[in-house]
Amino acid sequence: MASPITLAVTVTAFACALLFIAYDTGHSLAEIGREFSLIGNIIAQDAAKQPASELPAALTQEAARFTQVRRVGIDDGTISESLFSRRFKAGSHGVLTVDFHDTGALAGLGTRSAAALLLATCMSLASIRRRRKSGMPDRLQRDNYRTLAAAVPLGLACWTKAGELIVCNDRYRDRLNLDKSRITYHAAVSRLIAGGYMKLLREDDNNRVLELHREDGAVLLIDERPLADGGFMTLVSDVTEQKRADALIDAIREEQRLLARRYHEEKLKAEAASRSKTAFLAHLSHDVRTPLNHIIGFAELMKHQTYGPLGDPRYVEYVQTIQASGEHLLASFATILELAELESGQRALRQDPVAIDSLVSDIARKYQAQIKRAGVRMDLGIGCGAVVRGDRLGFARMIGNIIENSIRFTPRGGEIRLATFAADDGVVIEVSDTGIGMDDERLSSLSQPFVLGDATFTREGVGQGLGISIARAIAGSSGGHLAIDSTPGIGTTVAISLPLESMIGDTVAAE
Repeated sequence: MASPITLAVTVTAFACALLFIAYDTGHSLAEIGREFSLIGNIIAQDAAKQPASELPAALTQEAARFTQVRRVGIDDGTISESLFSRRFKAGSHGVLTVDFHDTGALAGLGTRSAAALLLATCMSLASIRRRRKSGMPDRLQRDNYRTLAAAVPLGLACWTKAGELIVCNDRYRDRLNLDKSRITYHAAVSRLIAGGYMKLLREDDNNRVLELHREDGAVLLIDERPLADGGFMTLVSDVTEQKRADALIDAIREEQRLLARRYHEEKLKAEAASRSKTAFLAHLSHDVRTPLNHIIGFAELMKHQTYGPLGDPRYVEYVQTIQASGEHLLASFATILELAELESGQRALRQDPVAIDSLVSDIARKYQAQIKRAGVRMDLGIGCGAVVRGDRLGFARMIGNIIENSIRFTPRGGEIRLATFAADDGVVIEVSDTGIGMDDERLSSLSQPFVLGDATFTREGVGQGLGISIARAIAGSSGGHLAIDSTPGIGTTVAISLPLESMIGDTVAAE
């Protein structure tokens, strides 16, 4: 019967081994999950940038880019998510399913678990020995070592204190291409190196760990530990795939760091360019406004013939044209400068409570005469009773720009509808018309400044093409969003979403 001390040593050794296995299992699975999530997010981000027509080819290229990836495809809902099968959002393409290969990390987990149990077993065997022996152990000890070596899932060899081989398993023998003849420890190390090099990772009184890089590219981890009889054992595990995975993760992290730095630099350049553009437009506007004001003022005097008659009546008509053109040009410069200041954030918008129903009613009354002259109808929807925080004049300008576009591009007899809807997270202001509409190509370019909906159909002349851009800038500066949906021959709907007053503080804090 084993002594209490021997029993305590055995129980402690196996308890420590089980604790290590539990910790190592959780840590390894977490590392695998992070690696797969990192690779999957990169594939999903790249796929989101691709057009739908090029998506299959792009997914094939992404699958070939990473050795860990077995297959990439659009999620059809038939595959359940697991450790080696993940789902990732790819923007407008929906959800991608990425299947991964086993990178060898699980094999490494089993290796380390087996090594922990092996060490616990060795400690138990050591505690049972009543006396230390030197030289070659007896047959019973060799049989015990042989049984132990056969059960270990990695290369194992036991040596005497003098470096003579006691026993080794088939995995160790295959690694060295050994036959049945005996071999010394130094000769075995020479065969393991095989033209490569060895690096010491850790060494103390009870353990020495070396990393062996072979000429064929394989990386082996050699763990040497003492035996109770004065000899030592060697554990050899192949960590080539683990090293490759670590190198890939390091490369991905470095690429992400470079991309983040490049993004920051480009952002600074864009901000500097925006500030320069705004400053240039401000100076240009000042230089142009002064002579324009003179032209408009003198034209006004001449129109009223303040200092005497002009003579020919046509001169009065010409002066009126000069005045109208000057005022139009002055308004155009003011609009361009307003857009530049909004985009650069240099125009501060007020943050006052704004009742949506009152705002919409005032805007409808303001454009009632213009709508009547255009021969279209306006339908004002039921109020939503919501209150948002923002700049009332800015909101009026934003909605007014959209209504002016609807008036300009809606034929006589058409209809313009102004409606509001409230939800838990915000309010939506919707302007829809039964106008000429736009195709996808023109709709995609409408967000760019100076782009018109359709210059071939206008009732009151062509504007500067900045109405939608200014409306979008005001919505964005107010924490909202502007979206456009249009169908040729049917009409256009513009929806503006704004956060409620109670959500403004949360939005600002998040930013």
